[in-house]
Amino acid sequence: MLDSDFFTEYGEASQYQIQEVIGKGSYGVVGSAVDIHTGEKVAIKKISGVFEHVSDATRILREIKLLRLLRHPDIVEIKHIMLPPCRREFKDIYVVFELMESDLDEVIKANDDLTPQHYQFFLYQLLRALKFIHTANVFHRDLKPKNILANSDCKLKICDFGLARASFNDTPSAVFWTDYVATRWYRAPELCGSFFSKYTPAVDIWSIGCIFAEVLLGKPLFPGKNVAHQLDLMTDLLGTPSSECISRIRNEKARRYLSSMRKKLPIPFSQRFPSADPLALRLLERMIAFDPKDRPTAEEALADPYFHGLANIDQEPSTQPISKLEFEFERRKLTKDDVRELIYREILEYHPQMLQEHLHGVDHTSFMYPSGIDRFKQQFAHLEEHRGEGKRTTPLIRQYASVPRERVCVSNDEEPEKSNLVKKRPASSTSRGKVRSSSKAHQAIASKNANARECIDGASRNGRNLVRSASISASQCAVADRRRNSLEEPIAGRIEKMVDGMSRKVEALRA
Repeated sequence: MLDSDFFTEYGEASQYQIQEVIGKGSYGVVGSAVDIHTGEKVAIKKISGVFEHVSDATRILREIKLLRLLRHPDIVEIKHIMLPPCRREFKDIYVVFELMESDLDEVIKANDDLTPQHYQFFLYQLLRALKFIHTANVFHRDLKPKNILANSDCKLKICDFGLARASFNDTPSAVFWTDYVATRWYRAPELCGSFFSKYTPAVDIWSIGCIFAEVLLGKPLFPGKNVAHQLDLMTDLLGTPSSECISRIRNEKARRYLSSMRKKLPIPFSQRFPSADPLALRLLERMIAFDPKDRPTAEEALADPYFHGLANIDQEPSTQPISKLEFEFERRKLTKDDVRELIYREILEYHPQMLQEHLHGVDHTSFMYPSGIDRFKQQFAHLEEHRGEGKRTTPLIRQYASVPRERVCVSNDEEPEKSNLVKKRPASSTSRGKVRSSSKAHQAIASKNANARECIDGASRNGRNLVRSASISASQCAVADRRRNSLEEPIAGRIEKMVDGMSRKVEALRA
């Protein structure tokens, strides 16, 4: 088999070259990289310690699943996910995204010369993405400028679906919505104090309205310090809600607070946004209506006269509702191992050959698969160490490819002893030339006695150890030997000694 064929599935370790760290936060680190096969620039998100908390791991599972299912030009795309080296023990995930230059929060802060055409095109893209998301019966629930990526050509893409949910008719609302923790400034009033027992896609429409208002103003519209302050800011602009709207509020404290509030009249939007297009303000007023039933759907908003000359229904696709089976895990209590297995299954969607093997019941749990993870760990660490020094550093470069190797699972108690029990081969023994020469010597001696060769081959097949080396591809199978000293010998030398010994024994028996 040609190397090019063999490494089609497993050659991903050398596919991407990390360039620099471009973002860092509680989730992990993002680095820009280049696909050396195509020259395409990508972003690689390193998520560390994924399974320390089941809730965080479930959020990551939900996000990568939704981004696989929601393929749309205005939604960020996952291009690839690195194959972890071990199915049941991996702790980190490396996700390859398309690379975007910035986010809308930075665009708003850095640009005070945006034009009405910018405003219109920004809102059109966001509503177009929202139409697609909502027709899939998904609510994003955490829309804000930082979760909207941007390029210098004004292209926007929605990202961060960790708090998103798929809605199903038989889903208990009390369970479905108990963990809503979206950013307060962009949170719909019905979410300030859990006003309603079951929310609608209108929560996302409100958030998009707040984002659009921030684009127009250059600053957040409702920067509340707490829930009460948030409601004060909303009613200062929109006026106090009607008694009918207040009566539908389920939260008693919020209902009492709004009922006792002094009567406020709404402020004309033209007064708050004096230089904005009247058509834009009319649509904005609909999107941030206090009562969710008064807000338009994304599809209705796209048909607003504000987008005349820009809207094209052929470029505003909808999609089918997501299958309930995709989110079966939301209905049960998950353990860390459960989430790890579900995430691994999602990762296989980006590794078609292994996915087919998995679907046909092929078990890979006794093998460690080469991946880009070890390489990326080193490169991220190298770049983070030199980040902020004011100069561009050269990333570490991997100079070898690797193949599957058998693995031996060890308990946590045995981990500290691993480095003593398994020793790296000397660098000299990893060169191809020397491996070949020892192989020729092996064949020459073994050809004198087929029985000796068969004995040694059998012993090698039964060995459960792999000698760890700088390159997995340079590893050679060795007989498991409990004596530490024997593991320190070069493999080629030990094989020759074994062959010589067996040959002498056979010659003695013949004599």
